[in-house]
Amino acid sequence: MILYVRFHAADAELSEAALPTLLGLIEDITPVVQALPPDGALVDVRGAERYFGRDAAGLAALLRVRALAHCGADCTIGVGANPLLARTAARDAPPGRTLVVPGGPEAAAEYLGRKPVASLLGVGPATARTLCSYGLDTVGRVAAAPLATLQRIVGARAGRELQERARGIDRTPVVPNAASRSLAAERRFDRDELDPVRHRRALLSLAQEVGVRLRGEEQVCRSLALTVRYADRSTTTRTRTLVEPTAHSAALTAGAYGLYASLGLQRARVRAVALRAEGLTPAEQAAHQLTFDPADDKARRIEAVADRARAKFGPRAVLPGSLAA
Repeated sequence: MILYVRFHAADAELSEAALPTLLGLIEDITPVVQALPPDGALVDVRGAERYFGRDAAGLAALLRVRALAHCGADCTIGVGANPLLARTAARDAPPGRTLVVPGGPEAAAEYLGRKPVASLLGVGPATARTLCSYGLDTVGRVAAAPLATLQRIVGARAGRELQERARGIDRTPVVPNAASRSLAAERRFDRDELDPVRHRRALLSLAQEVGVRLRGEEQVCRSLALTVRYADRSTTTRTRTLVEPTAHSAALTAGAYGLYASLGLQRARVRAVALRAEGLTPAEQAAHQLTFDPADDKARRIEAVADRARAKFGPRAVLPGSLAA
């Protein structure tokens, strides 16, 4: 069985710096842990079930007790036969509780079947609207639809993946990694936000913060992941590989805007947005494509001066004009 664990600090905001400590508590139970910064992890407990003589729900309870005792952080945990079911269960679970999806294809189909298609992980608002226009408004109807029909609607590969997910099939493995391989920042709105201008302003702020932190640690990232959390607690995540590894704020901002545009949001009530830089490597090992554009060279020199000003006078010493207003 797979656990999807999301940590909650006592003050309702978990610092990313605490994640490695919490991951260490999980690794005392099983070494198969995939960090999902800023506050989550996927955990394969199949070996641990035999070792500890407990089922997955029992191990989830053990983990919650340890996280509370050692770090003062509670957990919301989803338990399922694969990452898809575990993630969905964690999203449906009340905060600080554990929800178990029973094993077996019939149980998975029953659990997913009555959910709206927009709740299926990997289905964004634009795809959901398209499917609903064909009458495929629930996960169960998508699961029962002929594969050829789905492929005509969303494409060959996407159609196959969509049908498998609707049937509770997810072959994605839990890949052990280290939290330090990524870096994330999040912005939560004071209220559910509809205005795309405010969404983009938050993305600009996130890209600036991630860029400053990357340069401060002398690292670059190979890809960006954008997670949007909606008013109903559902989330959508998109990932994009960058043209070249970078810590340049302008490149990160362009990547973040591109990910946001790919979601096709229309009147979406957004509660929070998070931007994660993935595939971190030392900046000295990264190659930078030479350019004859004087504007790019000037922007990088200004960026270096701004970083020195922030180091001396604080993080808000230099801000883009739209964030300073």
